[in-house]
Amino acid sequence: MLHFWQLLASICLGIGLAAACGFRVFIPPLLLGIFYRAEFITLGEKWEWVASDLAILLLIIATLLEISAYLIPWLDNLLDALATPTAIAAGTLITYISIDGNIDPSINVILSLISGIGITGSIQFSTVLIRGLSSVSSGGLGNFIVSTLEFIISILLIISSIFLPVLTIIIVIILIIFMKRIIDRLRKAKRQSNNIKV
Repeated sequence: MLHFWQLLASICLGIGLAAACGFRVFIPPLLLGIFYRAEFITLGEKWEWVASDLAILLLIIATLLEISAYLIPWLDNLLDALATPTAIAAGTLITYISIDGNIDPSINVILSLISGIGITGSIQFSTVLIRGLSSVSSGGLGNFIVSTLEFIISILLIISSIFLPVLTIIIVIILIIFMKRIIDRLRKAKRQSNNIKV
């Protein structure tokens, strides 16, 4: 029974971190490495490289570059074209790393692909749409607010995934529903704006 809950917690951890990758690509693996070094979480031996000095340094640099790029209007939309496949790959990998090593490897791969493509991909695609619609409606000025919120949500998802993994699944579902409603509202506002111009 204890093993079941450990497995469930590890799957929820992976899904939560994968969702965080949908908002920011490099912050989840960076914090995963930092939390491992602080002994808040455990990783299999073959994944301990995430916590190495070199990996953490490179992830810090990548994170700073990613955050800087997303705060520059229009450059963030260009970055999305590169970030989407990278986010999906990161979400898949980080889920695989997180899931309990005692599970059958083939099942781990399947769960990781579902998490990376389904969860990370859905959130990343939603952020791209929201940012694109925000660029149109605000001339790119609203993207600073959107990018800042994405950064905060990513951090909160990572923390909740590590300390309250099962609860994180509920948070992820709520976030996906909320983002869909935002996209619907922005699309409606864009259509109304186009009708007024016509």
